[in-house]
Amino acid sequence: MPAPDTITTSQLSRLIGLPDAPLLLDVRTEDDYATDPRLLPASFRRDARTVTNWAADYAGRSVVVICQRGLKLSQGVAAWLRQSGAMAEVLDGGFEAWVKSAGIGTLLRPDHIPLRNNQDQTVWVTRARPKVDRIACPWLIRRFVDPNAVFLFVAPSEVTAVAERFNATPFDIEEVFWSHRGERCTFDAMVEEFGLESEPLKRLALIVRGADTARPDLVPESAGLLAASLGLSRMYRDDLAQLDAAMGLYDAFYRWSRDAVAETHNWPAGQSGSHKEAAP
Repeated sequence: MPAPDTITTSQLSRLIGLPDAPLLLDVRTEDDYATDPRLLPASFRRDARTVTNWAADYAGRSVVVICQRGLKLSQGVAAWLRQSGAMAEVLDGGFEAWVKSAGIGTLLRPDHIPLRNNQDQTVWVTRARPKVDRIACPWLIRRFVDPNAVFLFVAPSEVTAVAERFNATPFDIEEVFWSHRGERCTFDAMVEEFGLESEPLKRLALIVRGADTARPDLVPESAGLLAASLGLSRMYRDDLAQLDAAMGLYDAFYRWSRDAVAETHNWPAGQSGSHKEAAP
């Protein structure tokens, strides 16, 4: 049985990617990190040796602390965080347990994560007036890469110049790394390059691809995502307000993709087999 103030890998895997997921702090030593530099999705690296300097930054936050095996480093950091007002738990078994839990969760590859600014944020820039891909990609980044990510929406002709001047990473424009590749859209590229190829995200990527590349018949859900996306683009003049409103839409598609693909619904509800739910 896990000790108090711990969370198991299976429990944490059910929270990652959701809007109310806890903040994940990776406090592995540099030697352990160098052995396997992958990260749990949306986690931040922190130096356990300096916890007294930054623990207060997480007051009032729900936090899970990850070290190599869930022992002294994460236990000590979590205790300091609780002392400073955070609700902190330790990942039972640490990073090693997460890696061994085949099928439970993805591991984020750090190769292409942009450098963070002095506010600990990655900064991204793309064309204004987003529809599908330019909303789907920010959702993926905030849920699985960097919860603090900043997105700049600018005139199409100025994306490259803004990227250079403001140290931002351009996406979903031609001739940049984060862009369409053949029949696959930018969302596909991010899922692949970040190592986030879980079954739910690959299923969601098909939906996004169909909606974004004029193939709404690719999978049945693509037409619905396209309709909702175009409706949202007409409801909001402010691109950031549109992004905020659409986060819940992608959260819902992700939860369906993860938990509800086997569920059906029909009318009248009393008919045998008209409403079947997948097991939790």
